Amino acid sequence: MSSPQSNESKVNSSWIDWFVGMKGNEFLCRVPIAFIESKSNLKGLKHKPEALQIVLDPIFDSSLDWVSGYEAELYGMIHARYILSAHGVDDMRLKFERGDFGRCPRFYCDRQRTLPVGLSDKWGQSTVKVYCPRCNDIFKPRSRNEMLDGAMFGTSFPHMFFMQLPMLRPQPPVEKYVPRIHGFRLHESALKPLESSETSTEDIGSTSSASSFPN
Repeated sequence: MSSPQSNESKVNSSWIDWFVGMKGNEFLCRVPIAFIESKSNLKGLKHKPEALQIVLDPIFDSSLDWVSGYEAELYGMIHARYILSAHGVDDMRLKFERGDFGRCPRFYCDRQRTLPVGLSDKWGQSTVKVYCPRCNDIFKPRSRNEMLDGAMFGTSFPHMFFMQLPMLRPQPPVEKYVPRIHGFRLHESALKPLESSETSTEDIGSTSSASSFPN
């Protein structure tokens, strides 16, 4: 049986606090109520009034209150807009500096902190990825965060982030891995994949035809 204190905390928390605090949603920041209530920030977003009402609910009990499922999408699309604002960038900066979004797995990136990015600005197209500003590549996030929709962050966020905070952009890696055998660097041709059997057969056939002479 849960303690009275935990029950009180559950009932008195808002939907936003409940949703952002869920395991797997650590990439998300808390969008201020004033930002959500501003009609200009909702312009162009298709949503159901009841979903917005639940998102703005200051007292939410997840064990009792009914949830339609549209709230996460609505909050996620608002979140993508908020993190491009000045206050949103500041909130994401704190999470970036704490390493909340994880670190680049590449060895020569030296555990560079990453930022979340979407591969699409449309909901339901792809899950979130993390972007490394040192090698300019993207990777899958930690397993507990990989189910977040990429549209919650959008395709532009990390690049806008560093445009507003250029002092945080790291230098590219100084070193690069060089394949070697017994200390000798491999020729580029040795690193190319073998041609397919179909291509090889076609090449042999065309070579034979070209080398034959008419009677």
